[in-house]
Amino acid sequence: MYRKDTITAIATPVGEGGIGIVRVSGVGAAEIADRIFRARGSGGLQSHRFYYGDIIDPSSGFLLDEAMVVIMLAPRSYTREDVLEIQCHGGYLVVRKVLELVLSQGARLAEPGEFTKRAFLNGRIDLLQAEAVIELIRSKTEAALAIAQHQREGVLSGRIAAAKEGLFKSLALIEAYIDFPEDDIDLPDNCEIRSAVSECFARIDELLDGFSEGRVLREGVSVLIAGKPNVGKSSLLNTLLREKRAIVTSVPGTTRDIIEEVVNIKGLPVTLLDTAGIRETGDEVEQEGMRLTLEKIPLADLILFVVDGSMPFDDEDRLIKDAVSGCSVLLVVNKSDLPVVVEVPQELAANKTVRISTKSGEGIDCLREALFATFIREGVLEGRDYAALSQVRHRDALERARGHLLSFLQGFGTGVGLEFVALDLREALGALGEVTGETTPDAILDEIFSRFCIGK
Repeated sequence: MYRKDTITAIATPVGEGGIGIVRVSGVGAAEIADRIFRARGSGGLQSHRFYYGDIIDPSSGFLLDEAMVVIMLAPRSYTREDVLEIQCHGGYLVVRKVLELVLSQGARLAEPGEFTKRAFLNGRIDLLQAEAVIELIRSKTEAALAIAQHQREGVLSGRIAAAKEGLFKSLALIEAYIDFPEDDIDLPDNCEIRSAVSECFARIDELLDGFSEGRVLREGVSVLIAGKPNVGKSSLLNTLLREKRAIVTSVPGTTRDIIEEVVNIKGLPVTLLDTAGIRETGDEVEQEGMRLTLEKIPLADLILFVVDGSMPFDDEDRLIKDAVSGCSVLLVVNKSDLPVVVEVPQELAANKTVRISTKSGEGIDCLREALFATFIREGVLEGRDYAALSQVRHRDALERARGHLLSFLQGFGTGVGLEFVALDLREALGALGEVTGETTPDAILDEIFSRFCIGK
């Protein structure tokens, strides 16, 4: 339920800082500004202009702080309501006192994401653009930021709208024929309608194809470095991180626990896990490390299986080969600066292989390229019109729409009643509307905006 009252919240991180911002939105925003702010000058507050002055408690006349204030009158504001922003000093107490003063003037504390929710409910942005706001805030790499910006600018919304356009026209033709048979409306052109629906079907498929890339660019991937002791796993971790994070010695079994670090590879957030080497040992601590490694292997998005290129493939390597069976594997042959002796089994050789030397740095750039290419198709991020699904909610809704369109294409023109195929089109449009917010249930809207911080 949308309450047309006045809300307020602190819009900057809590703590000490140069500036703290208290945001107000709603019908009472301008009146609150008139009551608590005294500009250092004559005249009232004009919309979209900053004013310097004092924040004063009208009940006591107490001066809280000096501040910069701007009022943005509807509809030219973030929420399309009257919006007041107070920029005061960023100390914890002073910002809190300003917030309490605004609350005492009739505003209520905003719920998480309520400012953006009001922007959505008032038609300034659609649901995809609203979700992009939180993606912008949480972006960890430039690629994730670019995707979020494209979504905020409406690129993905435009793709959905283009898919819906043909469906609306087709459904209108079919329903006109069903509803007004006495008006001698011609039977819809089967070829024209089938072509329009097929085009929409293809657009949905294109968006679904990009879901995995959108998801990994937003959430990142986990890459586990596996191998027997002393093949260079910790050296590889340090090389990829460009810093000494793991201890490297000539003593086998140095790594006893899992070391986890995040690295940015061409815009892809990668969580690297350096694990204990797998081998036969009587050391209880090392055995516990290997148990943790075996638990983590099936959970990783990719395994970097590191082998020593200067040594034969032995029984310890085979233990790891068996452990990673069924996983996505990138074979890394280390110590390429030495004569290559290793011959990997045929079933392992089928995986992509990269030769490197953690000592000289040879092949490391090729490894980064191979790792990135495992998750992101070549050239897919190029261009400002790139749009990618990144939420499971988006994918599920599009898959339901795709299913209804497939049912339509299988039934239309084959004797199935037009009432039934029209229902397929309506259901498909409803599913697409869930993505952009026209038909999204209130419970899902509440869940989406609850992920926002208070003040946004």
